[in-house]
Amino acid sequence: MPNILRFDNFKTVWNQLNFGGVFMNSLIITVVSVVGILLISAPAAYQFVRRPGWVSTVLFMLILSSLVIPFQSLMIPLVKVASDLHMMDSIIGVIIMYWGFGIPLALFLYHGFIKSIPRELEEAALIDGNGIVGAFFRIVLPLLKPITTTIAILHSLWIWNDFLLPLITLSSKKNQTIPLASSVYFGQYMNEWHLAMAALTMASIPVILFFIIMQRNIIDGITAGAVKG
Repeated sequence: MPNILRFDNFKTVWNQLNFGGVFMNSLIITVVSVVGILLISAPAAYQFVRRPGWVSTVLFMLILSSLVIPFQSLMIPLVKVASDLHMMDSIIGVIIMYWGFGIPLALFLYHGFIKSIPRELEEAALIDGNGIVGAFFRIVLPLLKPITTTIAILHSLWIWNDFLLPLITLSSKKNQTIPLASSVYFGQYMNEWHLAMAALTMASIPVILFFIIMQRNIIDGITAGAVKG
């Protein structure tokens, strides 16, 4: 057991990895990716549910079919397409890729939740003078708080901790994320466990805080959503 508490490893990691820079990269990628996934998936799922038909069914099943395709089988064509579109080694490019990989699951979860919302609530909003857009944002969207919180947590944890996609798309040090930068401490001939654990501890603190905050919102959202029926 150590006799004193020391923070030398945290200081070393902060300086060696330029932790402030890689932290901001991870934060920007995670926040913009999750917000984009939510903003695209919720209205899309609403349209698929409220406007049924063969077009909606085909599009919905086509999007969901991507969930059964392993990411490893997409790596080579993904790099080829990203290179052709000049999206390699680009934070914006990685964010767009995360939108593509994250939307199917979010769409599936939203789709199932929206089907449980009574259509009469929206009809009442339309009678009061709201359009379809107004009914969605004023009536439906607040009722989606429980599932929105769940999707935000799941996708934030995935994107924040993801290593493989940044590994194959981000090559320069200035664009590295925390998991990618921390991999320098794991080598073929030497593993610097003390520095690796310090880096992983620093990386996990924001995620833990985010989960604690959003967990409270889950309880509040479930309570509010329990009266929607």
